[in-house]
Amino acid sequence: MKRLKKIVKWTGINLLILVVVIAAVTGMRQNLHFDAPYPNIKASADSAIIARGRHLVFGAAHCINCHNANNPDSLAALGLDVPLSGAVKFELPVGDIYSKNITPDRETGIGKFTDGEIARVLRYGVHPDGKPVFDFMPFHDMSDEDLTAVISYLRAQKPVYNRVPEIDPNIIGNLVIAYLVKPVGPSGPVPASVKKDSTAAYGQYLVNSIAECNGCHTQRDLSGAYVGEPFAGGGKFEEKGVVFYPPNITTDSSSRIFGWQEADFINRFRMGKLIPQSPMPWNAYKTMDDVELKAIYRYLKTIKPAKAPVFDQQLAEK
Repeated sequence: MKRLKKIVKWTGINLLILVVVIAAVTGMRQNLHFDAPYPNIKASADSAIIARGRHLVFGAAHCINCHNANNPDSLAALGLDVPLSGAVKFELPVGDIYSKNITPDRETGIGKFTDGEIARVLRYGVHPDGKPVFDFMPFHDMSDEDLTAVISYLRAQKPVYNRVPEIDPNIIGNLVIAYLVKPVGPSGPVPASVKKDSTAAYGQYLVNSIAECNGCHTQRDLSGAYVGEPFAGGGKFEEKGVVFYPPNITTDSSSRIFGWQEADFINRFRMGKLIPQSPMPWNAYKTMDDVELKAIYRYLKTIKPAKAPVFDQQLAEK
């Protein structure tokens, strides 16, 4: 009995020491800094380049859906510019994350940063202060031409003073930040430009480098890394009490778009958001032109078939 008590005692002491060490190391790793190149991107005052940036920001890149907390769909429907002033709160398993103010305000927005610093955030996932970005934005492989257009539009906005709260991680979030969140850069050489046409090749570029279809339609872990079959269906979203599961959009027979013709695909996007709580940025995507939507459809038709995650299928059925 004494031997057992001694074993229990020392086991408890060792576990306590382990917990203290992990807590201390986790605390020290909350402010890790990383280095990454500064892309040679310079904002332009050319109206055509700014217009291209606006088209991407309001459309395929759907920046307005994450960087405006004041009903961006209604503002956009009225033909008004949507201030990208941030402060949209995302209640995630890792804690509360708020979108940044990306208007040119010099105190609370991006006005204090250089074009290279902004481009580095989008391409390499490193903040101007060196901290890593949660990998929620898909722009690592965006062409130099389109990245220039986006930053040019961001610079051309009206500055909005809006101080956004800092990230508020929970215990899980602290662990994720300490050990999992790292910068994510381009998957290969970044193109100077990509020809816009209705081919599957351009669709692949839109889907993977701008529209973030993979980001929602593929399973991800808490750090944002992909862990599921590409486009086979994503994890749970809960919006205003309504639960959504991004569906399978591969060529498998279980896919949401299986059997859809090109015209069906385009018509569905033109309808915009039909379910008010849907996390899908339908009203941004519906502003894409036919060339872009045809390209996306044609690319999705090339994706290998895959079954949706069984766990999520069971939850959805309940």
